[in-house]
Amino acid sequence: VQLQASGGGLVLPGGSLTLSCAASGRSVSRYAMAWFRQALGKEREFVAAIPWSTLGAEYADSMKDRFTISRNSANSTIDLRMNSLNVGDTGVYYCAADGTPYRYGMSLRTEQGYAYWGQGTQVTVSS
Repeated sequence: VQLQASGGGLVLPGGSLTLSCAASGRSVSRYAMAWFRQALGKEREFVAAIPWSTLGAEYADSMKDRFTISRNSANSTIDLRMNSLNVGDTGVYYCAADGTPYRYGMSLRTEQGYAYWGQGTQVTVSS
């Protein structure tokens, strides 16, 4: 599976941005997909995940009221809509695809289990 992330860029504080991740090489319709991010000098952290069924999306606590993850299984893409961005959201955002089908719940919040990773897209929130 190859994952291609896009949509990053420079945005003002309070602004919005939508990231997209396209999967190719194999269908991911039975697999959860997720976004993680890594700020400069910090460890990579969980952002959001969506199970194969699209129900029961998981969000990091600091993002659940601002970010929305969605997926289009027919096209093997996921989006991350980010609103009310602040400087703390700056970082490289990575999409990931699960290696085990039909997983869901809190286990999706950790990197373990994600077998495929995209190259990352930079998001910079700055005035």
